[in-house]
Amino acid sequence: MDIDLPYILFWVVLGCGAIWLGDVLFFRKKRLAADENAQEPGLVEYARSFFPVLLLVLVLRSFLAEPYQIPSESMLPTLQVGDFILVNKYAYGLRLPVFGVKVFDVGAPQRGDVMVFVPPHDPRYFIKRVVGIPGDTVRYENKALFINGERMKYKLIGDVPESGRIAVKEYLETIGDNTHTIFKNTRFERAQDWRIPQGEYLMMGDNRDKSQDSRFWGLAEEKDIVGKAVAIWLHKKPGLKMPNFSRNKWFD
Repeated sequence: MDIDLPYILFWVVLGCGAIWLGDVLFFRKKRLAADENAQEPGLVEYARSFFPVLLLVLVLRSFLAEPYQIPSESMLPTLQVGDFILVNKYAYGLRLPVFGVKVFDVGAPQRGDVMVFVPPHDPRYFIKRVVGIPGDTVRYENKALFINGERMKYKLIGDVPESGRIAVKEYLETIGDNTHTIFKNTRFERAQDWRIPQGEYLMMGDNRDKSQDSRFWGLAEEKDIVGKAVAIWLHKKPGLKMPNFSRNKWFD
């Protein structure tokens, strides 16, 4: 079961603050009036000690940056299983933690961005690439993207070794000003078309044939955006492996 750390952190901070404030407003004066040497109750002491630290962590995670670990192969070769990425929480606007309400607009997702969001069918965080923004008409045909009638540019890099019975090839894909690597195989996939409405985004994984994305569950909504992935800051292979910094890099 996945743990919703931001949700838990929010309510722990709220609880600590309520306990500390309640003691200051209603109980401290009475306690000290009865005995000026009275000790602070243990629960209040813990709440007072942890509140500022947890509040700082909550503010940093909610409004500045948040770490996220890659759980699947859907973004290969850009992101590997075990990559820890840094998510810029303010790139697309400041949002209230837990509630997700935008309180300050900063910018909007652009084609080619790697974005963390909550999809419409699952409460967990997903990470995919933005391929369609509001107002776009997108077609995916013969493993190629057509945006507003223009075919995106592809350059073959070579075969992906050990890809199994179905050959997988690596390409450079250019979407607007963003060039990145993708994997795709030669298996037939039916063509799909989308007209992207306001407040929604078409998301795809870079590992096109091993990604559950907008082709299967629909468009991502603006209200469910978490932030923009900006860097890999740590990598840990599955199992009893030590973390390392071999894949550290900033995204273009």
